Amino acid sequence: MKFGLALTTRGRDATRETLARVSCAAEECGFDSIWVTDHIVIPSRIGSVYPYEATGTFDVPANEYYLEPLTVLAYLAGVTHRIRLGTGVLVIPYRNPIVLAKTVASLDVLAGGRLILGVGVGWMEEEFRALGLDTFGQRGAVTDEAIRLLRELWTRDEPQAGRFFRVEDIRFYPKPVQKPHPPIWIGGHTPAALRRAALLGDGWHPIGLRPPVGLHPEEYAQAVATLRRLAGEAGRDPGEIALTFRASLAFTDKPPSPRVPFVGSPTEILEDIRAYARLGVSHLVFGFRGPTVEVLLEQLQRFALEIRPAASDLS
Repeated sequence: MKFGLALTTRGRDATRETLARVSCAAEECGFDSIWVTDHIVIPSRIGSVYPYEATGTFDVPANEYYLEPLTVLAYLAGVTHRIRLGTGVLVIPYRNPIVLAKTVASLDVLAGGRLILGVGVGWMEEEFRALGLDTFGQRGAVTDEAIRLLRELWTRDEPQAGRFFRVEDIRFYPKPVQKPHPPIWIGGHTPAALRRAALLGDGWHPIGLRPPVGLHPEEYAQAVATLRRLAGEAGRDPGEIALTFRASLAFTDKPPSPRVPFVGSPTEILEDIRAYARLGVSHLVFGFRGPTVEVLLEQLQRFALEIRPAASDLS
């Protein structure tokens, strides 16, 4: 089992000093990866339903300090040495895929082959419009074609065009360090996301345990069964698709009732990790919260001492 840390790249902790401090601490504590999220702008009025909040509202002010994810990872590549660098997730339709392929390949080269590209289709129509994009209704198809084009650019000498993107008479270099390319993990939990992961993903990377999105072990198992069936029907080996999961983790002696996975005592959290490991999950990404950076760092240390040694060999 591998473990990742979801970084905060907005608000008071989105500073170069804090990001470097937390990322280096995660590396020292034995975490395998660090992850950043993606928003370009936060519109003043948002009518789109946020899928990871029970009320459906995205409670982030329009003037929030929010760093661009690939820029953050480029910075963190220079202050870390071993830890993998992930986007969780990058909204593919926001960026021209040729420019994105160049950015990701360059980052993979400069980071020594440490990038994991988590991707999604996006959910906020207002952000699409703010970026001058009229593809919100076609974002799934745009994302599918962009993923295919990324692979073409990274692995072929003469990439081919598709429906949404024209590629004519170009050569694309440098290629990424990782071969054939950085792993592409598909975010989301919907039927469309599962289909995308089954057809195009090197891994499935959903966020869960944030109502109305659950993905408790029983639900996760059902989704995995669907994913594997779809992959098999597409002629793929389902075992080649990495199963991952992102959730919040909190140490507490007084967990809520009913208890949420990964919220409780070290013993309870370890059993939760074992439950997902039994389903085939090989990489868990946790978000830790604290009133100060010092409290966050203490939680990382506690995880390293009380959780990691007992869980690293799970598979």
